[in-house]
Amino acid sequence: MRIRRHTTRSARFVLVTAGILLLTGLTAPAVTAGEYPFRDPRLPLGQRVDDLLGRLTLDEKVSLLHQYQPAIPRLGVGPFKTGTEALHGLAWSTDITSSPPGAVRTATATVFPQAIGLGSTWNPELIKRVGSVVGDETRGYHAENPVVWGLNTWAPVVNLLRDPRWGRNEEGYSEDAFLTGQLATAYAGGMRGDHPHYLKTAPTLKHYLANNNEIRRTQTSSNVRPRLRHEYYDQAFKPAIAANAATGVMSSYNLVNGRPMTAHADHNDVVRTWTDQTLLNVTDADGPNNLVGSQDYYDTKAEGNAATLKAGVDSLTVDSADPEPTRRSIHEALGRGLLRESDVDTAVRHILDVRFRLGEFDPGGGPYGGIPRDVVNRPEHQRLARQAAAEAMVLLKNDGRTLPLDPGRARNVAVIGPLADTLYTDWYSGRMPYQVTPLDGIRDRLGSGATVTGTEAVDRIALKEVRTGKYVTAGTGESGAKLTVDGASAGESGQFDVFGWGHGRLTLRSVANGKYVERADFTAVSPFVNQAPQPRDWFVHQQFTFEDAGDGTHVIKYVGYETPEDWDGPNHYLTVAADGTLVLGSPDAAGAARFTKETITGGIDSAVDAATGADAAVVVVGSMPFINGREVHDRTTMALAENQSELIKAVRRANPNTIVVVENSYPTTLTWEQDNVPAILWTSHAGQETGRALADVLFGDVNPAGRLTQTWYRSDGDLPDLLDYDIARTGRTYQYFDGDPLYPFGHGLSYSGFRYDGLRLASPVVAGDGTVRASVEVTNTGDRAGDEVVQLYTHQRFSRDPQPKRELHAFQRVHLRPGETRTVELTVPAAELGHWDVTRGRWVVEASMHDVLVGASSSDIRQRAAVYVQGERIPARDLSASIRAIDFDDYAGVDLVDESKARGDAVAGGTGDWIRFADVDLGSGAATVTARVARAAAGSGSVEIRLDDPVRGRTAGRVDVPSTGDRYAYTTVTGALTGASGRHDVYLVFTGDLRISTFSLRR
Repeated sequence: MRIRRHTTRSARFVLVTAGILLLTGLTAPAVTAGEYPFRDPRLPLGQRVDDLLGRLTLDEKVSLLHQYQPAIPRLGVGPFKTGTEALHGLAWSTDITSSPPGAVRTATATVFPQAIGLGSTWNPELIKRVGSVVGDETRGYHAENPVVWGLNTWAPVVNLLRDPRWGRNEEGYSEDAFLTGQLATAYAGGMRGDHPHYLKTAPTLKHYLANNNEIRRTQTSSNVRPRLRHEYYDQAFKPAIAANAATGVMSSYNLVNGRPMTAHADHNDVVRTWTDQTLLNVTDADGPNNLVGSQDYYDTKAEGNAATLKAGVDSLTVDSADPEPTRRSIHEALGRGLLRESDVDTAVRHILDVRFRLGEFDPGGGPYGGIPRDVVNRPEHQRLARQAAAEAMVLLKNDGRTLPLDPGRARNVAVIGPLADTLYTDWYSGRMPYQVTPLDGIRDRLGSGATVTGTEAVDRIALKEVRTGKYVTAGTGESGAKLTVDGASAGESGQFDVFGWGHGRLTLRSVANGKYVERADFTAVSPFVNQAPQPRDWFVHQQFTFEDAGDGTHVIKYVGYETPEDWDGPNHYLTVAADGTLVLGSPDAAGAARFTKETITGGIDSAVDAATGADAAVVVVGSMPFINGREVHDRTTMALAENQSELIKAVRRANPNTIVVVENSYPTTLTWEQDNVPAILWTSHAGQETGRALADVLFGDVNPAGRLTQTWYRSDGDLPDLLDYDIARTGRTYQYFDGDPLYPFGHGLSYSGFRYDGLRLASPVVAGDGTVRASVEVTNTGDRAGDEVVQLYTHQRFSRDPQPKRELHAFQRVHLRPGETRTVELTVPAAELGHWDVTRGRWVVEASMHDVLVGASSSDIRQRAAVYVQGERIPARDLSASIRAIDFDDYAGVDLVDESKARGDAVAGGTGDWIRFADVDLGSGAATVTARVARAAAGSGSVEIRLDDPVRGRTAGRVDVPSTGDRYAYTTVTGALTGASGRHDVYLVFTGDLRISTFSLRR
C-alpha cells in the first residue's frame, strides 16, 4: 500500500507506523509519537537504546533475534527484517505478508555491472556513487513498502576470489585483499551515506570468513593458518568495518579450522575489535539449522543458537519466515542455562542500535526518511550505470590498433553470438527496467545510415519423435504451453533455438513465443512448458543434453539442478505420455523417446554469412550466470563453451577484422583467442546499459581503462585443489603464482600509451611507524584522452618468513589528456609492509629493504626503487614457553581443527604428517617436551621431535599420546629430550591420528 504523506514530520511518522502495522495484520498502537524517551532524537543514542531495551519483556526481546522481527504494538514499534539483497543494485527481498510467507520479491531498479565488473573499474569514487544510488533506491522501495524492503542490506560480498572456479566469483571484487578492502569500503560507504550518525541503509559484509567454494559448502572446512588469516582473509573485511562504512558481517556457511563460522567466536573476538561502532552481525540463510544438520556440530537447536549468540552473531536467519523454532530454542537455552538474559540483551542492543541509526524511531524517519519511491531508475542513475559499465570493460588484446572502430569507416558491422542480442541477470540481480543489448547499442551508435547485421549464431532445430513421426510443438501465447508431440510439420511452433553452455548443456528457446523450455514442477512425471524468460531460479530447470542414441537419433536428458529433498523422482529422460505431452518419464536412455534433430538454420553458417564482407565482426560470447557456476555450483573449467570456441574460429576464418567480446564473470582460458584474434574485450554481465557502454568502448567514445582484478590462467591445470585455502603453499593468486599467466592481475590496455618516468621516494629510509611516499611522472603519449591505473607493488627482499612475490599497496586511476604529464603521488604506511609474526603472535615490521614497483599491472612494472624500513628483527624462536601448535612455519598433511567448540585452534595429524618450527634456539639444551594432546580413537599414537628434517633428521625425543576417547578431551603428556641444543628447525612428526593444541620444549 502507499502511505499518504503529510507535511508535519510527527504526523507523517504516525501514519508510516500505522501503515507498517496494517501491512503485518496488526492494529495501530494507542501511543503518541514522542511519548517515550527512546523517541526523542535529542537524547544520546545509547540512552535511547537503553530506554527501549528496558521497556521490552523477555519474550519481546527474544522475538527480535529472528530475521523477521515482529511489531511490538504496545510501544509503537513496527516490524523490522534483516536482509535486502543489493549486490549491484537493489535486487530482492522476502515478503512475510505473502502466501506462503517468505516469497521472494524482485525489484525493478537500476542494475549496475556485477561486483566483479565494478571491481575492474579500480575506481573507489565511482563505486561509492554506485553504492549511494543503491542506497537511495532501497530507501525508495522502503518508502512504498517498509515490510518487504528492509534497510539492512546484505552487500557487498568481500570474499576473496582466490580461485576463479568458485561458482559465486561474480559476487566478489578481487583476489587481492587490499583492493577488495578499498572497493568494499567505497560501495558500503555509499550505501551507508555520509551522515555522521544516521544510516541510509545498514550494509552487511558477506560472507565471513574464508568462503570460496560451493561444493559441500556447509561441510567443508577451510584450513587457514594464522599468517594467511591475518594478512589475507581478514584484510578483505577489516577496512569497511574499521572505516564504519559497513555495520556488520554475515557469517559464512563453511567451517574454518573445523569450527562452523555460524557460531564462531571471532565475530566477537576479532570483528568487533576493528571498530568502536556497534555492529549487527547476522547468519546466512539457514546457517543455524546447519549446526544440528549437515554439520552435526551441536545436538540441539538450543545449543546451536546459544553458541551462535554468544559468539557475537545477533540475528538468526533461519526457518524462512517462521520465527517460532527460534523463539522456542532460545527459551529452551535460557531454561537450560546455556544463555543468560544478559546474552539476549547484548544481541538486542546491537539490533536496536542499528535500527535507531536508520532513523526508525525519529519523526519522519530521520534524515534519509524522505527519499521517495520515484528515485528509482532516475535518468542520472541510468547515466551512472552506463558510465560504470564502460569503465569496467577491460581491453585484453588489441593488435594492429584493431580498436577503436572508426564509425565513419566501419559502416557494415556484424554483431554475432549467443550474447549479441540478450542481457542476462543473475541470482543477486534486480529486474532491469529496460535492456540495451550489444546489438542495440551498436545499431544506435552507428545510426540509420549503417548496416548492422545481428545473429545469435545458434542452431534452430525441430525435433521429430521417431515412433509417431510427429514434431514437438510449443505454445504460442505469452505463457507458453506444455510441449506436445503433435506437429505434422516443423512450423514456427515446432522450432527451437539451441544455446550451448559447455559440457553438452543446452537451453531451448521456443521460436513460438521467445520463451525457454523448462520443467514445470517437481512431480515424478513432469511436463515441460515454454514459459521461462531466461534460464533462472534456484534449480535452473531449463537445462538439457542431447545424447546420441547410436542410429542417428537422439534422446533428451534433463540436467537441471535439483536436490533429493525437493524432488524424489527417478526419471531424468524425456518420454511421450499417452496424450502426446512431453514428460520426464524414464530413468535411463533405454526407455527414453527418440528424436531426429532437423536443423532449420545452422548457427555457424549464419555467423559466417554475417561476417563475410563486413567491415568488422563483433563476436559476443560468454556465460549464462545461472548455468556456468553460481550459488551451490562451482565450475570445473574456465574454458568457453565448446560451441562458442568453434564459433569464434569460424568467424575469424571468415573475417580477419574479428573482435571478440567475452561477457562473463570469471577468468577464462582464452589461449587460442589470444594467439589468433586481433582484439579481445572483457566485460562482466554489466546491466541495463551494457550495449551502449560496449558501443562507447568499441567506437572510442570511451577509452577503456578497466583492469583485471584476478589472475587469468592459461589452463585449468594451473590451479590446485579448489578446497585448499593456503594460497602461499599452493601458488595461487598473483602474489604466489610461479607460472606464466595468460593475463596478469592488474592487466588492461588502452587506446592511448602511457609513459612512466622518474619514480622518486621522499626518503630512501623510513621508520617502522613512518610512511613510504612515492611519486612518479605519468604521461599520455597517445592522441586521445584516457585513464591510466597507476599501481604500486612492493616486495620485501629479506625476511625470516616467506614473502609474496609482490603485493599491491596503492593505486590511483588518473585521467590524462593527450600529451599531458601528471605527477602521481602514492603513499604506503610502513605498518602495511608488516606481516604476522607467528613466533610471537603479533604484527611485525621487519628491518629490511623493500622493492617499490610502479607500473600498469603486476607484471608490467615501469619504474623501480627501493626503500629501507627501519623495523625490528625477529629473534630466534623460543619454544620453552607454551606454544600454540598452529603457529608453525611449515607443514605437511595436517588439518587445522577446533580445539574446543567455543574457541581455540589445534593441529590434527596422522602417521607421517608433520609441522615445522623454524630457527629455534634450544640454548644449551632442552630436556623435556610437554604437549597438550587428544586422541579419539582407541590405542595410542605419538609425536616425535626431530631436528632439521622430518624424515632424516635426528630424533631428539618423543611423547606417547594415549586414547582420550574424544577429540575435545585433552591430556598433557611429557617426554625426555636428548641432544636438543643449539639452533635448529624443529619438526613435530605424528604417528597415528591425534590432535595437539600446545607444546613446549623446556630445559
